[in-house]
Amino acid sequence: MDWHARSVETTVDQLDTKRGGLDESEVAQRLERYGANRQRPPARRSAFQRLISQFRNLLIYLLLVAAVITAALGHWIDSGVIVAVVLINAVIGYIQEGKAESAMAAIRGMLAPEATVRRDGRRQTVDAARVVPGDVLILEPGAKISADVRLIRTSGLAVDESALTGESVPVDKTHEPVEAGASLGDRRSMAFAGTLVTAGEGEGLVVETGDRTELGQVTEMLSRVETLTTPLLRHLDQLGRQLAVIIVAAGAATAVAGVLLHGFSPVAMFMAAVGLAVAAIPEGLPAIVTITLALGVRRLASRNAIVRRLPAVETLGAVTVICSDKTGTLTRNEMTVQALLLADGLQTVDPQHDPPHGDTARALAEAVALCSDATITPDSTGETQVSGDPMEVALLHLAAASDVDVEAWRSQHPRVDSIPFDAGHRYMATQHGEGEARRLVVKGAPEAVVPRCDRVLTGAGTAALDEAAWHGRAEELAGRGLRLLAVAEQRGDDAAVDLHQEAGPGSLVLIGLVGIIDPPRREAIDAVAAAQRAGIRIKMITGDHAVTAAAIGRQLGLGDETRGVTGDALEAMDDDEFQRTAAGRSVFARVSPAHKLRLVEALQADGQVVAMTGDGVNDAPALKRADVGVSMGRGGTDAARESSEIVLADDNFATIEAAVHEGRVVYDNIVKSILFILPTNAAQALLLVVAVMAGLVLPVTPVQILWVNMITAVTLALALAFEPAEEAVMERPPRPVDAALIPPGMGMRLGLVALVMLGGTLAVFLSEQAAGRDLAEVRTLTINTLVLFEVWYLFSARRLHAGTLNRGGLLGNRYVLGAIAVIVLAQLLFTYAPPLQLLFDTRALGLRDWLVAVLVSLPVVAVVEGHKAWQRRRAAQDGCVHRG
Repeated sequence: MDWHARSVETTVDQLDTKRGGLDESEVAQRLERYGANRQRPPARRSAFQRLISQFRNLLIYLLLVAAVITAALGHWIDSGVIVAVVLINAVIGYIQEGKAESAMAAIRGMLAPEATVRRDGRRQTVDAARVVPGDVLILEPGAKISADVRLIRTSGLAVDESALTGESVPVDKTHEPVEAGASLGDRRSMAFAGTLVTAGEGEGLVVETGDRTELGQVTEMLSRVETLTTPLLRHLDQLGRQLAVIIVAAGAATAVAGVLLHGFSPVAMFMAAVGLAVAAIPEGLPAIVTITLALGVRRLASRNAIVRRLPAVETLGAVTVICSDKTGTLTRNEMTVQALLLADGLQTVDPQHDPPHGDTARALAEAVALCSDATITPDSTGETQVSGDPMEVALLHLAAASDVDVEAWRSQHPRVDSIPFDAGHRYMATQHGEGEARRLVVKGAPEAVVPRCDRVLTGAGTAALDEAAWHGRAEELAGRGLRLLAVAEQRGDDAAVDLHQEAGPGSLVLIGLVGIIDPPRREAIDAVAAAQRAGIRIKMITGDHAVTAAAIGRQLGLGDETRGVTGDALEAMDDDEFQRTAAGRSVFARVSPAHKLRLVEALQADGQVVAMTGDGVNDAPALKRADVGVSMGRGGTDAARESSEIVLADDNFATIEAAVHEGRVVYDNIVKSILFILPTNAAQALLLVVAVMAGLVLPVTPVQILWVNMITAVTLALALAFEPAEEAVMERPPRPVDAALIPPGMGMRLGLVALVMLGGTLAVFLSEQAAGRDLAEVRTLTINTLVLFEVWYLFSARRLHAGTLNRGGLLGNRYVLGAIAVIVLAQLLFTYAPPLQLLFDTRALGLRDWLVAVLVSLPVVAVVEGHKAWQRRRAAQDGCVHRG
């Protein structure tokens, strides 16, 4: 309802209440009617449901069916190993998975546990859950507001609404009604649940409680938001389905062919089909993906990015649009004086590096040191800390930069009277003693202070004030996104006025105007440029004013927009215009939580992979909907953090750019791991298919295949998780959303490698079997040959396109060398250790056997490097040189 546009009297009448508050019987009736002032808890998934979800995968179903049937046939070792593999994958997924739906609980925790109300004409402190519509809520500094209220009395009241609206500074409140169409951030006659009183005091009539508050509506919106699956998980799921169809078809065809063509027994052919399934299914792939993502998490943690959900690491690498909050992420979250407009001209200042100069600037610094409620206190380290309203803190930093000893100056000119800033008169005035004389200082909105002046301070004294000219110059500065304060004074007998008279102070001397802004972080400007070079579009979405947002956007390099698209403008658009605006514009201001969510959805509907940053409750729905939600660790709310996948410990946009870099590296390494594993699986499966079709005994057993898949292949592939970034990883555009896991041109390489492995291992098996050797011995040599194929192929798999027959390619990743050493030791145990000989039916080999295995497997390197060289030549002919 438009409570903000209704008069106080109308609100009192419609709520059937009175300024003295409700009596206890009315409270009880309304509590029964409206319910407690709390929000409904969300439904949560049980731990058992999360565990069961780990088995919802076609490949897992195939393995479980194979395990059950092999157990029924009495092949207990095969069955036990298969079940162990499935359980290991499920436990890893259960532990690492984390879609903790606690954002709504975090929002509920924002509500104050107690509230101060007036009931039966008396002030009372009550449980916030018992606040009802019609209650009179008493608002004081430091109080967290527990319900939505229509203000009925204000005195210098300012409320921090940043968590709800994104407004970067406290909002001055009034009890006067505002326009019915005012956006949430402009409803100055209202105070909302979950916000904080920072200054002044007031009273308000409770108009909405619980789920009906603005905060409650955000919670309700959050509960309806669907969470998207990450691109990697979608691709892995698609790969799993494709492999399942191929494996079932190939296994069935092979078994039937064996029975019909060669008269093999159905049991033997079923075991062959099980072996084919075990060979073709990349059982270790989930573990490899999980561990590769976990390594990315660890590297990101060292760069101040805390990852709450593993797949988000990789999704960052696919991001095409980053929708960023402004305050504290792209900017310093620190109001800073950037300009002084004085009678003798405009000074651009930086209190830290370029302080103001001149007598007039000094006079202004002395004035703002007096007309301020901000305080200076020493901290535990002995450094001074300035606290108070962000605008006043900025002014004290200006005074300090002008060599004004604020505390000493205030001691010399003690305050004798003051009137606080109020949304009605829009200025603050303080009166100070100077011996027998008086000094009056006034600061506030230029349109409120300048008309009270008739002179202006100059370097030579004072001069007549040209009010129209000053207003024109003020509008020019405001167009640059600066928040303006006018500073004026009066000295001597004229300053001994009654500040509380209705007309207020007059005949003042204008000292100048101060331009204040929350400036962009230097590193954010560089990070935005780096992201744009990487083909990522940046969109700034803020609750701040449109002109201020556009000014920050220009400084960040987001375009030349003079005014951001406002929430009101978005509200008036149809779906098509909204879609075009979301895609084409870069700065959005004065937006509501619903607008943020709709912007993210519009970009996703356009095929974009969206990362969303935010710190407030108002950001939570959009954070949850985005492909990657990024919240602030230091200045953010619990609600935002719990709705996001990544938390920035330093609240810095530059960390997002670093995280995107890491996401691309992680994705590349996962692709390398997949390209490494699939040829080995294909070679093993083809080995069984060829053997059955040719009427041969199986060259390897299902248990031996599991050893290769889960021990050797996984260990070697994990070394690729430690690969450093490909060259120019942030110079290439984001990969398309529908890009296949296997890059273009790599299918041929996979086929070549699989055929070379198949031909080599089959040749070894057939030749050694023809020589009359023991079958178990021949199988042991065949498996070791296959593993050595993997070892040599690992070196070439380190780079997708660049050659690896050089020092960097062979020795550049110590984890590759370590993994190979581990596998050599594992194969020696596999071959010679009695317990493993019993489990895998292996036999000891001689030196000649190892030489045969090495010589047969080594040519795979030449095949892969030759394919890379051919690809590079083709790319050069097409004018596109692949580097990497």
